[in-house]
Amino acid sequence: MAGRYRQIFQIPTLSWLVEKQSLTKIGSICSSNFHVCGYSSARVSYKLSDIGEGIREVVVKEWHVKEGDVVSQFDNICEVQSDKASVTITSRYDGVIKKLHYAIDDIALVGKPLVDIETEEGGETADDEIPHDLAKDIMVEEQVENRDTTIISEQPILCIPSVRRLIKEHNVDPKLIKGTGKNARILKEDVLKFLEKRSEPIGTTTLIGDRVEPIKGFQKAMARTMTESLKVPLFLYSDEISVTRLSELRRSIKSLPELKDVKISLLPFFVKAASNALQRYPILNSSPDENCENVTYHGSHNIGIAMDTKVGLAVPAVKNVEGLGVMEIAKELARLMESGREGTFAPDDLKGGTFSISNIGAMSGTYMKPIPLPPQVAIIALGASQVLPRFDENRNVVAEEILNISISADHRIIDGATVARFAQFLKKQIENPYLLFLNV
Repeated sequence: MAGRYRQIFQIPTLSWLVEKQSLTKIGSICSSNFHVCGYSSARVSYKLSDIGEGIREVVVKEWHVKEGDVVSQFDNICEVQSDKASVTITSRYDGVIKKLHYAIDDIALVGKPLVDIETEEGGETADDEIPHDLAKDIMVEEQVENRDTTIISEQPILCIPSVRRLIKEHNVDPKLIKGTGKNARILKEDVLKFLEKRSEPIGTTTLIGDRVEPIKGFQKAMARTMTESLKVPLFLYSDEISVTRLSELRRSIKSLPELKDVKISLLPFFVKAASNALQRYPILNSSPDENCENVTYHGSHNIGIAMDTKVGLAVPAVKNVEGLGVMEIAKELARLMESGREGTFAPDDLKGGTFSISNIGAMSGTYMKPIPLPPQVAIIALGASQVLPRFDENRNVVAEEILNISISADHRIIDGATVARFAQFLKKQIENPYLLFLNV
């Protein structure tokens, strides 16, 4: 076709063409000067869907594909990070990646295109919208020579955000680091090993100057959430609970052969005790509207569990706890914790929380001031358990395993007496664990 032009018109669907163009116009488009394609393919703008908890923007932390890659349904597209967790986005289509709308560390907006995928069977464009400017879908290329060019894309560097930050802090070219993880992923230990081997001339000193970075992505979303939370006047209540009997019960349950594969900590018992207490004091399982004029009492107890994951704080929820037993709660917690280790929560895991528990004591600390996540109105923080001297009913000194709790509540709609009664009912169940199964 030397000396001629080849015009390519991509048509999303034939039905759109018939609707938008008369047969006369179709005939003119299909003239000898045009090559019409697209009857069996379409370019789909795959939008970033809602990932839960009212999140409107995320940071793109890693692409698993590049332009030109062939993908199938459920293949990983990219990893995005909100203020609560990192979520892996998967493909809904079979086709070829035509465009990535964001670079690494860009902010992606929910409801906006994430990638463009050319499907093989003429799927629909996003929201069934057809480009309003016909000229933008026509590409004109002058054919004066054979232009069969192979484009070789550079293999992406794979590593999680915290490792990427470590590499950036030490000003290291990631191409020089050999990744030992899956698919040559660079691990933290790979970076540390590289830094150990990299020696500096004796007698020289490297001065590290100040560095200014914008607050964005995870930090930006966290700052916004915490600022919104602290607009609410909070009431803080703290107490100590003896978990001596509960620990004995837990150890006896762990010895049962049928439960050898279930990890049972104290947390599932606290989740169940909190649900039982919420049945008696439902105001702690509610949400006020924006102007605090109406309160919604939630029928389900969807208890969020604050987790320290490899990508930061996440608060996935155990759903419908009021209908679950302690062992069922333990299994669901194990599933969520495994997702936390991998940073791959399902979007539904992060939605719909009505009350939260922070087991900060798993790391350290006794008393703390937890902050509820809007629109939730209450949260419990569990401290570390300690064996301490206490007096029994005969005033004899005995060793007791003690755990401290702290409860923060929205003081606009919850009074201190209600929080205290809620805490005492929870405490009664934990100190007499058989009551957990009777809910009395």
